[in-house]
This record gives sequence, structure tokens and C-alpha cells, in this order.
Amino acid sequence: MSSGVAVRVAAARVLDVVMHRGRSLKATLAAALPALADARDRALLEAIVFAALRQHARFDAAIEAWLAKPLGPRDQELRALLHAGFAQLDLGMPAHAALASTVEAARRLGRPHQAGLVNAVLRRAQREGLPEAPADAGWPRWLAAKVRADWPADADAVFAESARAAPMWLRVNRRVASRDAWLEDARAAGIAGEGVPGLADAVRLEAARPVDQLPGFQAGAISVQDGAAQAVADALAPAPGARVLDACAAPGGKAAHLAERDPSLRILALDIDPRRVRRMQDTFTRLALAVEARIADAAAPGAWWDGTPFDAILLDAPCSATGVVRRQPDILLHRREADLAALLATQARLLDACWPLLARGGTLLYATCSILRDENAAQVDAFVSRTPDARVLPLDDAFGRDAGVGRQRLPGDAGMDGFFYARLAKA
Repeated sequence: MSSGVAVRVAAARVLDVVMHRGRSLKATLAAALPALADARDRALLEAIVFAALRQHARFDAAIEAWLAKPLGPRDQELRALLHAGFAQLDLGMPAHAALASTVEAARRLGRPHQAGLVNAVLRRAQREGLPEAPADAGWPRWLAAKVRADWPADADAVFAESARAAPMWLRVNRRVASRDAWLEDARAAGIAGEGVPGLADAVRLEAARPVDQLPGFQAGAISVQDGAAQAVADALAPAPGARVLDACAAPGGKAAHLAERDPSLRILALDIDPRRVRRMQDTFTRLALAVEARIADAAAPGAWWDGTPFDAILLDAPCSATGVVRRQPDILLHRREADLAALLATQARLLDACWPLLARGGTLLYATCSILRDENAAQVDAFVSRTPDARVLPLDDAFGRDAGVGRQRLPGDAGMDGFFYARLAKA
């Protein structure tokens, strides 16, 4: 099997399990990518899969309009392969190679009798173009309605930005190299990027690159992290030598950023998932950072807290992730309305559990990658109303739009992900 056909086969299988069996895109891709030896093939697989998931509703509409007979439950893999084919055309890939490899992939998937159908449908897409769809077509109705209610003037822009590929952001480790020095190394390697005003360690690349092509990655000079997440270090701003808790820390980027900026900080990074904690530890090792990573539930401090208060707490709470759909497009396939009630309860429980761990005069930063007011401003309002010694500290417009008790970025604002920040002081 040629590498081009192997990529299309892999794309169809990944899309099938993500779209039809409820599997996580991240986990499924992590299992599929090692089977492709060439980094270019791995990059192509990722590009096809992400493009297909971002436009899944539009591609489904084309399939329903163009097929005389609806696809049945046994044809889910075929549907996924058609999505992969549409994605290649949507990405502007050379049509001949895309069609030939996708048709051959149908045969390799044990569907030689459907290769002609794949060829005909993709040629029609090439000839006529894929039909347009409303901006919110891929969003569950209940979730689109919430976004429209929360952001009536911005909802269509949110939907459009969420369907676009996100730029690649990097964080330069100031303990290893200055941002200007790293940018010089990148230019020498033929990589174009720019520093971002207001974010001292951030670089935004003109085009995404595999991390092993980035100068200094293995040496700990850089990490991949969106600008909105990098702003957390500025919003929390712990004093030198402070004892810091990162309560829901995995994958560890924010704790690492704090430690890179100030090695005197004493940081404890928690996560409830052992696998995620192991990945955090790998990150801290690569960056040569003295951050303690521990398997623990931040909502049950009686099992792990030693009784010594923290000077600063970062609570990057579990959320709907509606601000990062462009990076995790399977969110729109898997999120259910019942999930939101459970997330709201978890966020409130974490706030109530972490607050007693904070020293008087200390700071807690509540953050999410959500754009829903219920998870953000309303959650903080409710916490402050039931917590007499909690006081909201102002954040300026460098952290996004005014959201009352905090600041909100929407997807695409200054090229960043959607993100919420609220800074609280303990009286």
C-alpha cells in the first residue's frame, strides 16, 4: 500500500471511531500516528482529520443531498472516508492525487464495490464545490442557543472562528533562551514567526510545524501553548518564593510557565488522572523544572493537603471547552446538555474546596477555556456571594473583554483561544 493510500485509510478509521463511536480525537490520533513512519504523512493525517471534523455538518449535508440512497449503519466507515475526501478538496489539495488515493483507500478498507461511488461523489464535489451551511451547523442546538444568548453580537464570529484552523503558539523558556534569540534561531532554520505584544514569552508561527522541527524543543527552549493560556501567569502573578497550588494542572503547561518565570516558586501540580500526571512529569523533566506533580483530587484536600496554606492557587477548572473547539473539534460531537450541569457542580465544588487552602491575603485565579457565562462570570458571582472573605480583584483589558467579575476572550480574539480569567483575593 502506498503511503498516500495508507494516510487515507488511517483518516477514515480515525474519523469513523470519533464520529460514530464517541471516541476522543486526541486519544485516537495518538494511537494512529505512530503507524505512519514519515512525518509528512503524520501531518497530512492530522490535517485531513481536523478539517473533516471542523466541517462535519457541511460534509454530511453533501452526502445526504448527493446520494440517492441514505447510508446505513454498516456504511459508517464509508461515510468517514467520504468526509476524508471532502476535507482534502476543502484544504485545496491537488484533486487528482486526493481522489485517486481516496478511491484506492475504499478498496483497501474492503469496500471495492463502493469505490465507484466514492469516485463519483468526490468528482461531483470537485466539479460543483461543497454546499455551504449555516455558521452554527456543526453545533448541537442547545449549545448554539447558549452561545447566542451569551454573546448575541459575537455568536456568528465565534462559530466561524471555531471552524478555522488555530495558529501555532509557542512559549519560549526564558531560563534557556530569550524570545529574540529563539526567533533568530527559528529564522535561520527557515521558520517564520513573531513575538506578541503583551505576552513576554509568546511566539506565533506563520505556519504550524512538528515540534521536532522547532529549534531547541528537546532542550526545553520552547513549549507549545496558546497565548490565552500563557496569560494565566500574568493574571496570577505570584510573589517570588510563593507557595503555589495548580489544582487541575495537567498537561502542566501553566505550572511549567510559572516555574520558568520564577524558579523560586514552590509549585505543587495536581491531577486526578495518573496517566496525565505521568505526562506532566515528563514535561517538567524535559524543561528541567523543580515542580512537584502529584496524583490527587483537588476537591478532596483531606487526602493530600499538609495543612500549610498556599500563597497563590490556580484553578483551571474542568469545563465545556467551548473556547477551544477549533483545537478539539470533536467537542461538538461528544458534548451533551447534561454534561454542563455536572461541570457546573464540579467547578463550584472545586472553588469551595480550594478556598480554605489559600492563605489570608493570597490570590486565587479561576480560569476556564469556556465561553459560557454559566461556567464563568455566573460561577464566580455565585462563589463570591456565598464566601464572605472573597474579594474580586480587577484585571485590565489585556486579558480580554470585561465580563463583570472577570475577563473573557472569545475564540480568535488577538488570534487566541477562548478563555476566562477571574482573580480573587482572600481577606
